Amino acid sequence: MSAAPWWKNAVIYQVYVRSFADSDGDGTGDIGGIRSRLTYLRDLGVDGIWVNPWYPSPLNDGGYDVADYRRIDSRYGTLQDAKALIDDAHALDLRVLVDLVPNHTSSEHAWFSEAISSPPGHPSRDRYHILPGAGADGSEPPNNWKSVFGGPAWTRLPDGEWYLHLFDPTQPDLNWTNPEVQDEFCDILRFWLDLGADGFRVDVAHGLAKDTTYPDHVEESELLVSSDERIHPFWDRDDTHTYVRQWRRVLNSYPGDRMMVAEAWVAPQRVPMFLRPDEYHQSFAFSFLDADWDAAELEASIRTAVETTAGAGALPTWTLSNHDVVRHATRYGLPKGTDWRHWLLDGPHDVLDPPLGRRRARAAILLMLALPGSAYLYQGEELGLPEVWDLPLDVLDDPVWHNSGHANKGRDGCRVPIPWTRGGPSYGFGAGRSWLPQPAIFGSLSVEAQTGVTGSFLELYRSALELRRTVFPSAAGITWPASAPDGVLAFERPGGVQCWINFGAREVGLPEGADLLLGSESSVTSQRRLPGDAAVWFR
Repeated sequence: MSAAPWWKNAVIYQVYVRSFADSDGDGTGDIGGIRSRLTYLRDLGVDGIWVNPWYPSPLNDGGYDVADYRRIDSRYGTLQDAKALIDDAHALDLRVLVDLVPNHTSSEHAWFSEAISSPPGHPSRDRYHILPGAGADGSEPPNNWKSVFGGPAWTRLPDGEWYLHLFDPTQPDLNWTNPEVQDEFCDILRFWLDLGADGFRVDVAHGLAKDTTYPDHVEESELLVSSDERIHPFWDRDDTHTYVRQWRRVLNSYPGDRMMVAEAWVAPQRVPMFLRPDEYHQSFAFSFLDADWDAAELEASIRTAVETTAGAGALPTWTLSNHDVVRHATRYGLPKGTDWRHWLLDGPHDVLDPPLGRRRARAAILLMLALPGSAYLYQGEELGLPEVWDLPLDVLDDPVWHNSGHANKGRDGCRVPIPWTRGGPSYGFGAGRSWLPQPAIFGSLSVEAQTGVTGSFLELYRSALELRRTVFPSAAGITWPASAPDGVLAFERPGGVQCWINFGAREVGLPEGADLLLGSESSVTSQRRLPGDAAVWFR
């Protein structure tokens, strides 16, 4: 019997390139910085990395406004540097996923420059959604669609026509009914696969197809919130899957189990549609990330993800944080039901309990890594980094802040460069100051401060990742004991290893004779009792 594909149960580490490591001292992370830290990632125990967009970009949306899909932004390095990174990673038995952004380009992309310099009706305009306006003189947008970043989803060109942008005005949406667009992205996939990439994380995977009758729409388009609306004019439309099948055929033509993972913010019952055998290999279970720190809510999200993916012959893909959401060490320190996206600006900020958030985050990683399927870590979570929610307003870079009319602070707080050393101008991120300011607490949370320290966040992650390889089988099974103590979320994996998480206020005793493997708090193994907001693995 052949071995399972490498990605089936992999742990992937997300590298936000601007904020990971700066090798040339300009304050911005780069490929040289990633290469210098690959042994750290190997020793952490992950199976691969996903690198956020590194293409030429005006950085109006952190690189998700791509000007050229076949080159590297000079701030990060060169194409040769990217090839060297892939080769270095492979030498350390690490895989590399490239971020693909197919829903839109930058307004500085050559295609869009050609489109807006051409007259209405020119074929180049059909690569995008460029339409006449409404009203007698065409001065109104074609419809009432809203941008998820805030404001209208249409911007008028000097010649009077309008173009669609579901995100920032500098990110015009591509028209995926156009065969040129379809062929172009198949060729982009081949380009990076030929360079050695092991796969792709696909941005806005649920957003490619649009209703080209362009009807008005009444539902607000909230940033990174799954829509439950079944027939939506621009989210999760069935035509999207036609294009994904083209990509899968490209990946299948290459050796080495090349793969792709979907960033699809869709209702949980729709996730299996993206996991059919001729489509994506993985799709994030965002309902797990969205769940409050609540046993019933988390169990429901896990059960749904396991059951629905099994129906597609797949396994779930878990994550607790990424570059778009408030870091979970902070989310879990907020009262249940807090709208953490708006809490950043609106508060009240005194309700945050940082020690509680960190304690729950330690328990959460044992929960996630015990589940069947694959897991994605966001850089810095292994250090217990909090959201830097109090960034000064004058340094904010996220277009959400500007496009929302300063009503939504945006995502910069989870993108602050991570600390490597206790001191220095940027805590080892680089030789000078970092592109976003780091709080003073980062020195005590740095890799240097935590390495070799028993009970530190970093050492907990290292221990958990090492154990995961040996105690949790690749089999998909999960069972739920009927007799778990009150307040405890408990499940068992094939091979007999159980994971318990205590959501209650009172500590509970562990079963007699339990072989304790790892606890999120040191008292778990020393006293054989599980306190509140703690987790344990045992046989």
